[in-house]
Amino acid sequence: MMKHFLMNLLLSFIWVALTGSMYYSNFLFGFLLGFFILWVMNRHEEDRRYFNKVPKTIGFVLYFLYEMLAANVQVAYDVITPKYFFKPGIIRYPLEATTDIEINLLSTMISMTPGTLILDISEDKKSLFIHVMYLKDREHFIAQIKKGFEHRLLEILR
Repeated sequence: MMKHFLMNLLLSFIWVALTGSMYYSNFLFGFLLGFFILWVMNRHEEDRRYFNKVPKTIGFVLYFLYEMLAANVQVAYDVITPKYFFKPGIIRYPLEATTDIEINLLSTMISMTPGTLILDISEDKKSLFIHVMYLKDREHFIAQIKKGFEHRLLEILR
């Protein structure tokens, strides 16, 4: 998998060198073009983890940006209006993540989203304690985190 990633980066830098345009968008286009070239060249290979994880990683980044934007709009709307809409609460969230890196990345992603903050991790590393600024339904919030952040993150890491 690392071999494919390094080859993809090399193809991206070659693309940037050939076009002579040193912009992020050009590098991203070169990365996508290199990914497509590598995918065509290795479509009959047995190890396809790289070609499965790159689209999932891009999807996770886009999902995270959407969630962050939606949370920012919600917090900004609450700040500029005279009435307060927040209903704070603390939730005990059961984890499916088992390793330290999975728990750390998940808690970081949750904390980076406005309106949520990780308070603590249980001693047995089976649950997170999350402070939520806009808590309407506990079960809906847990399902949203489980199906959104945790599921997508574990797809990438495992």
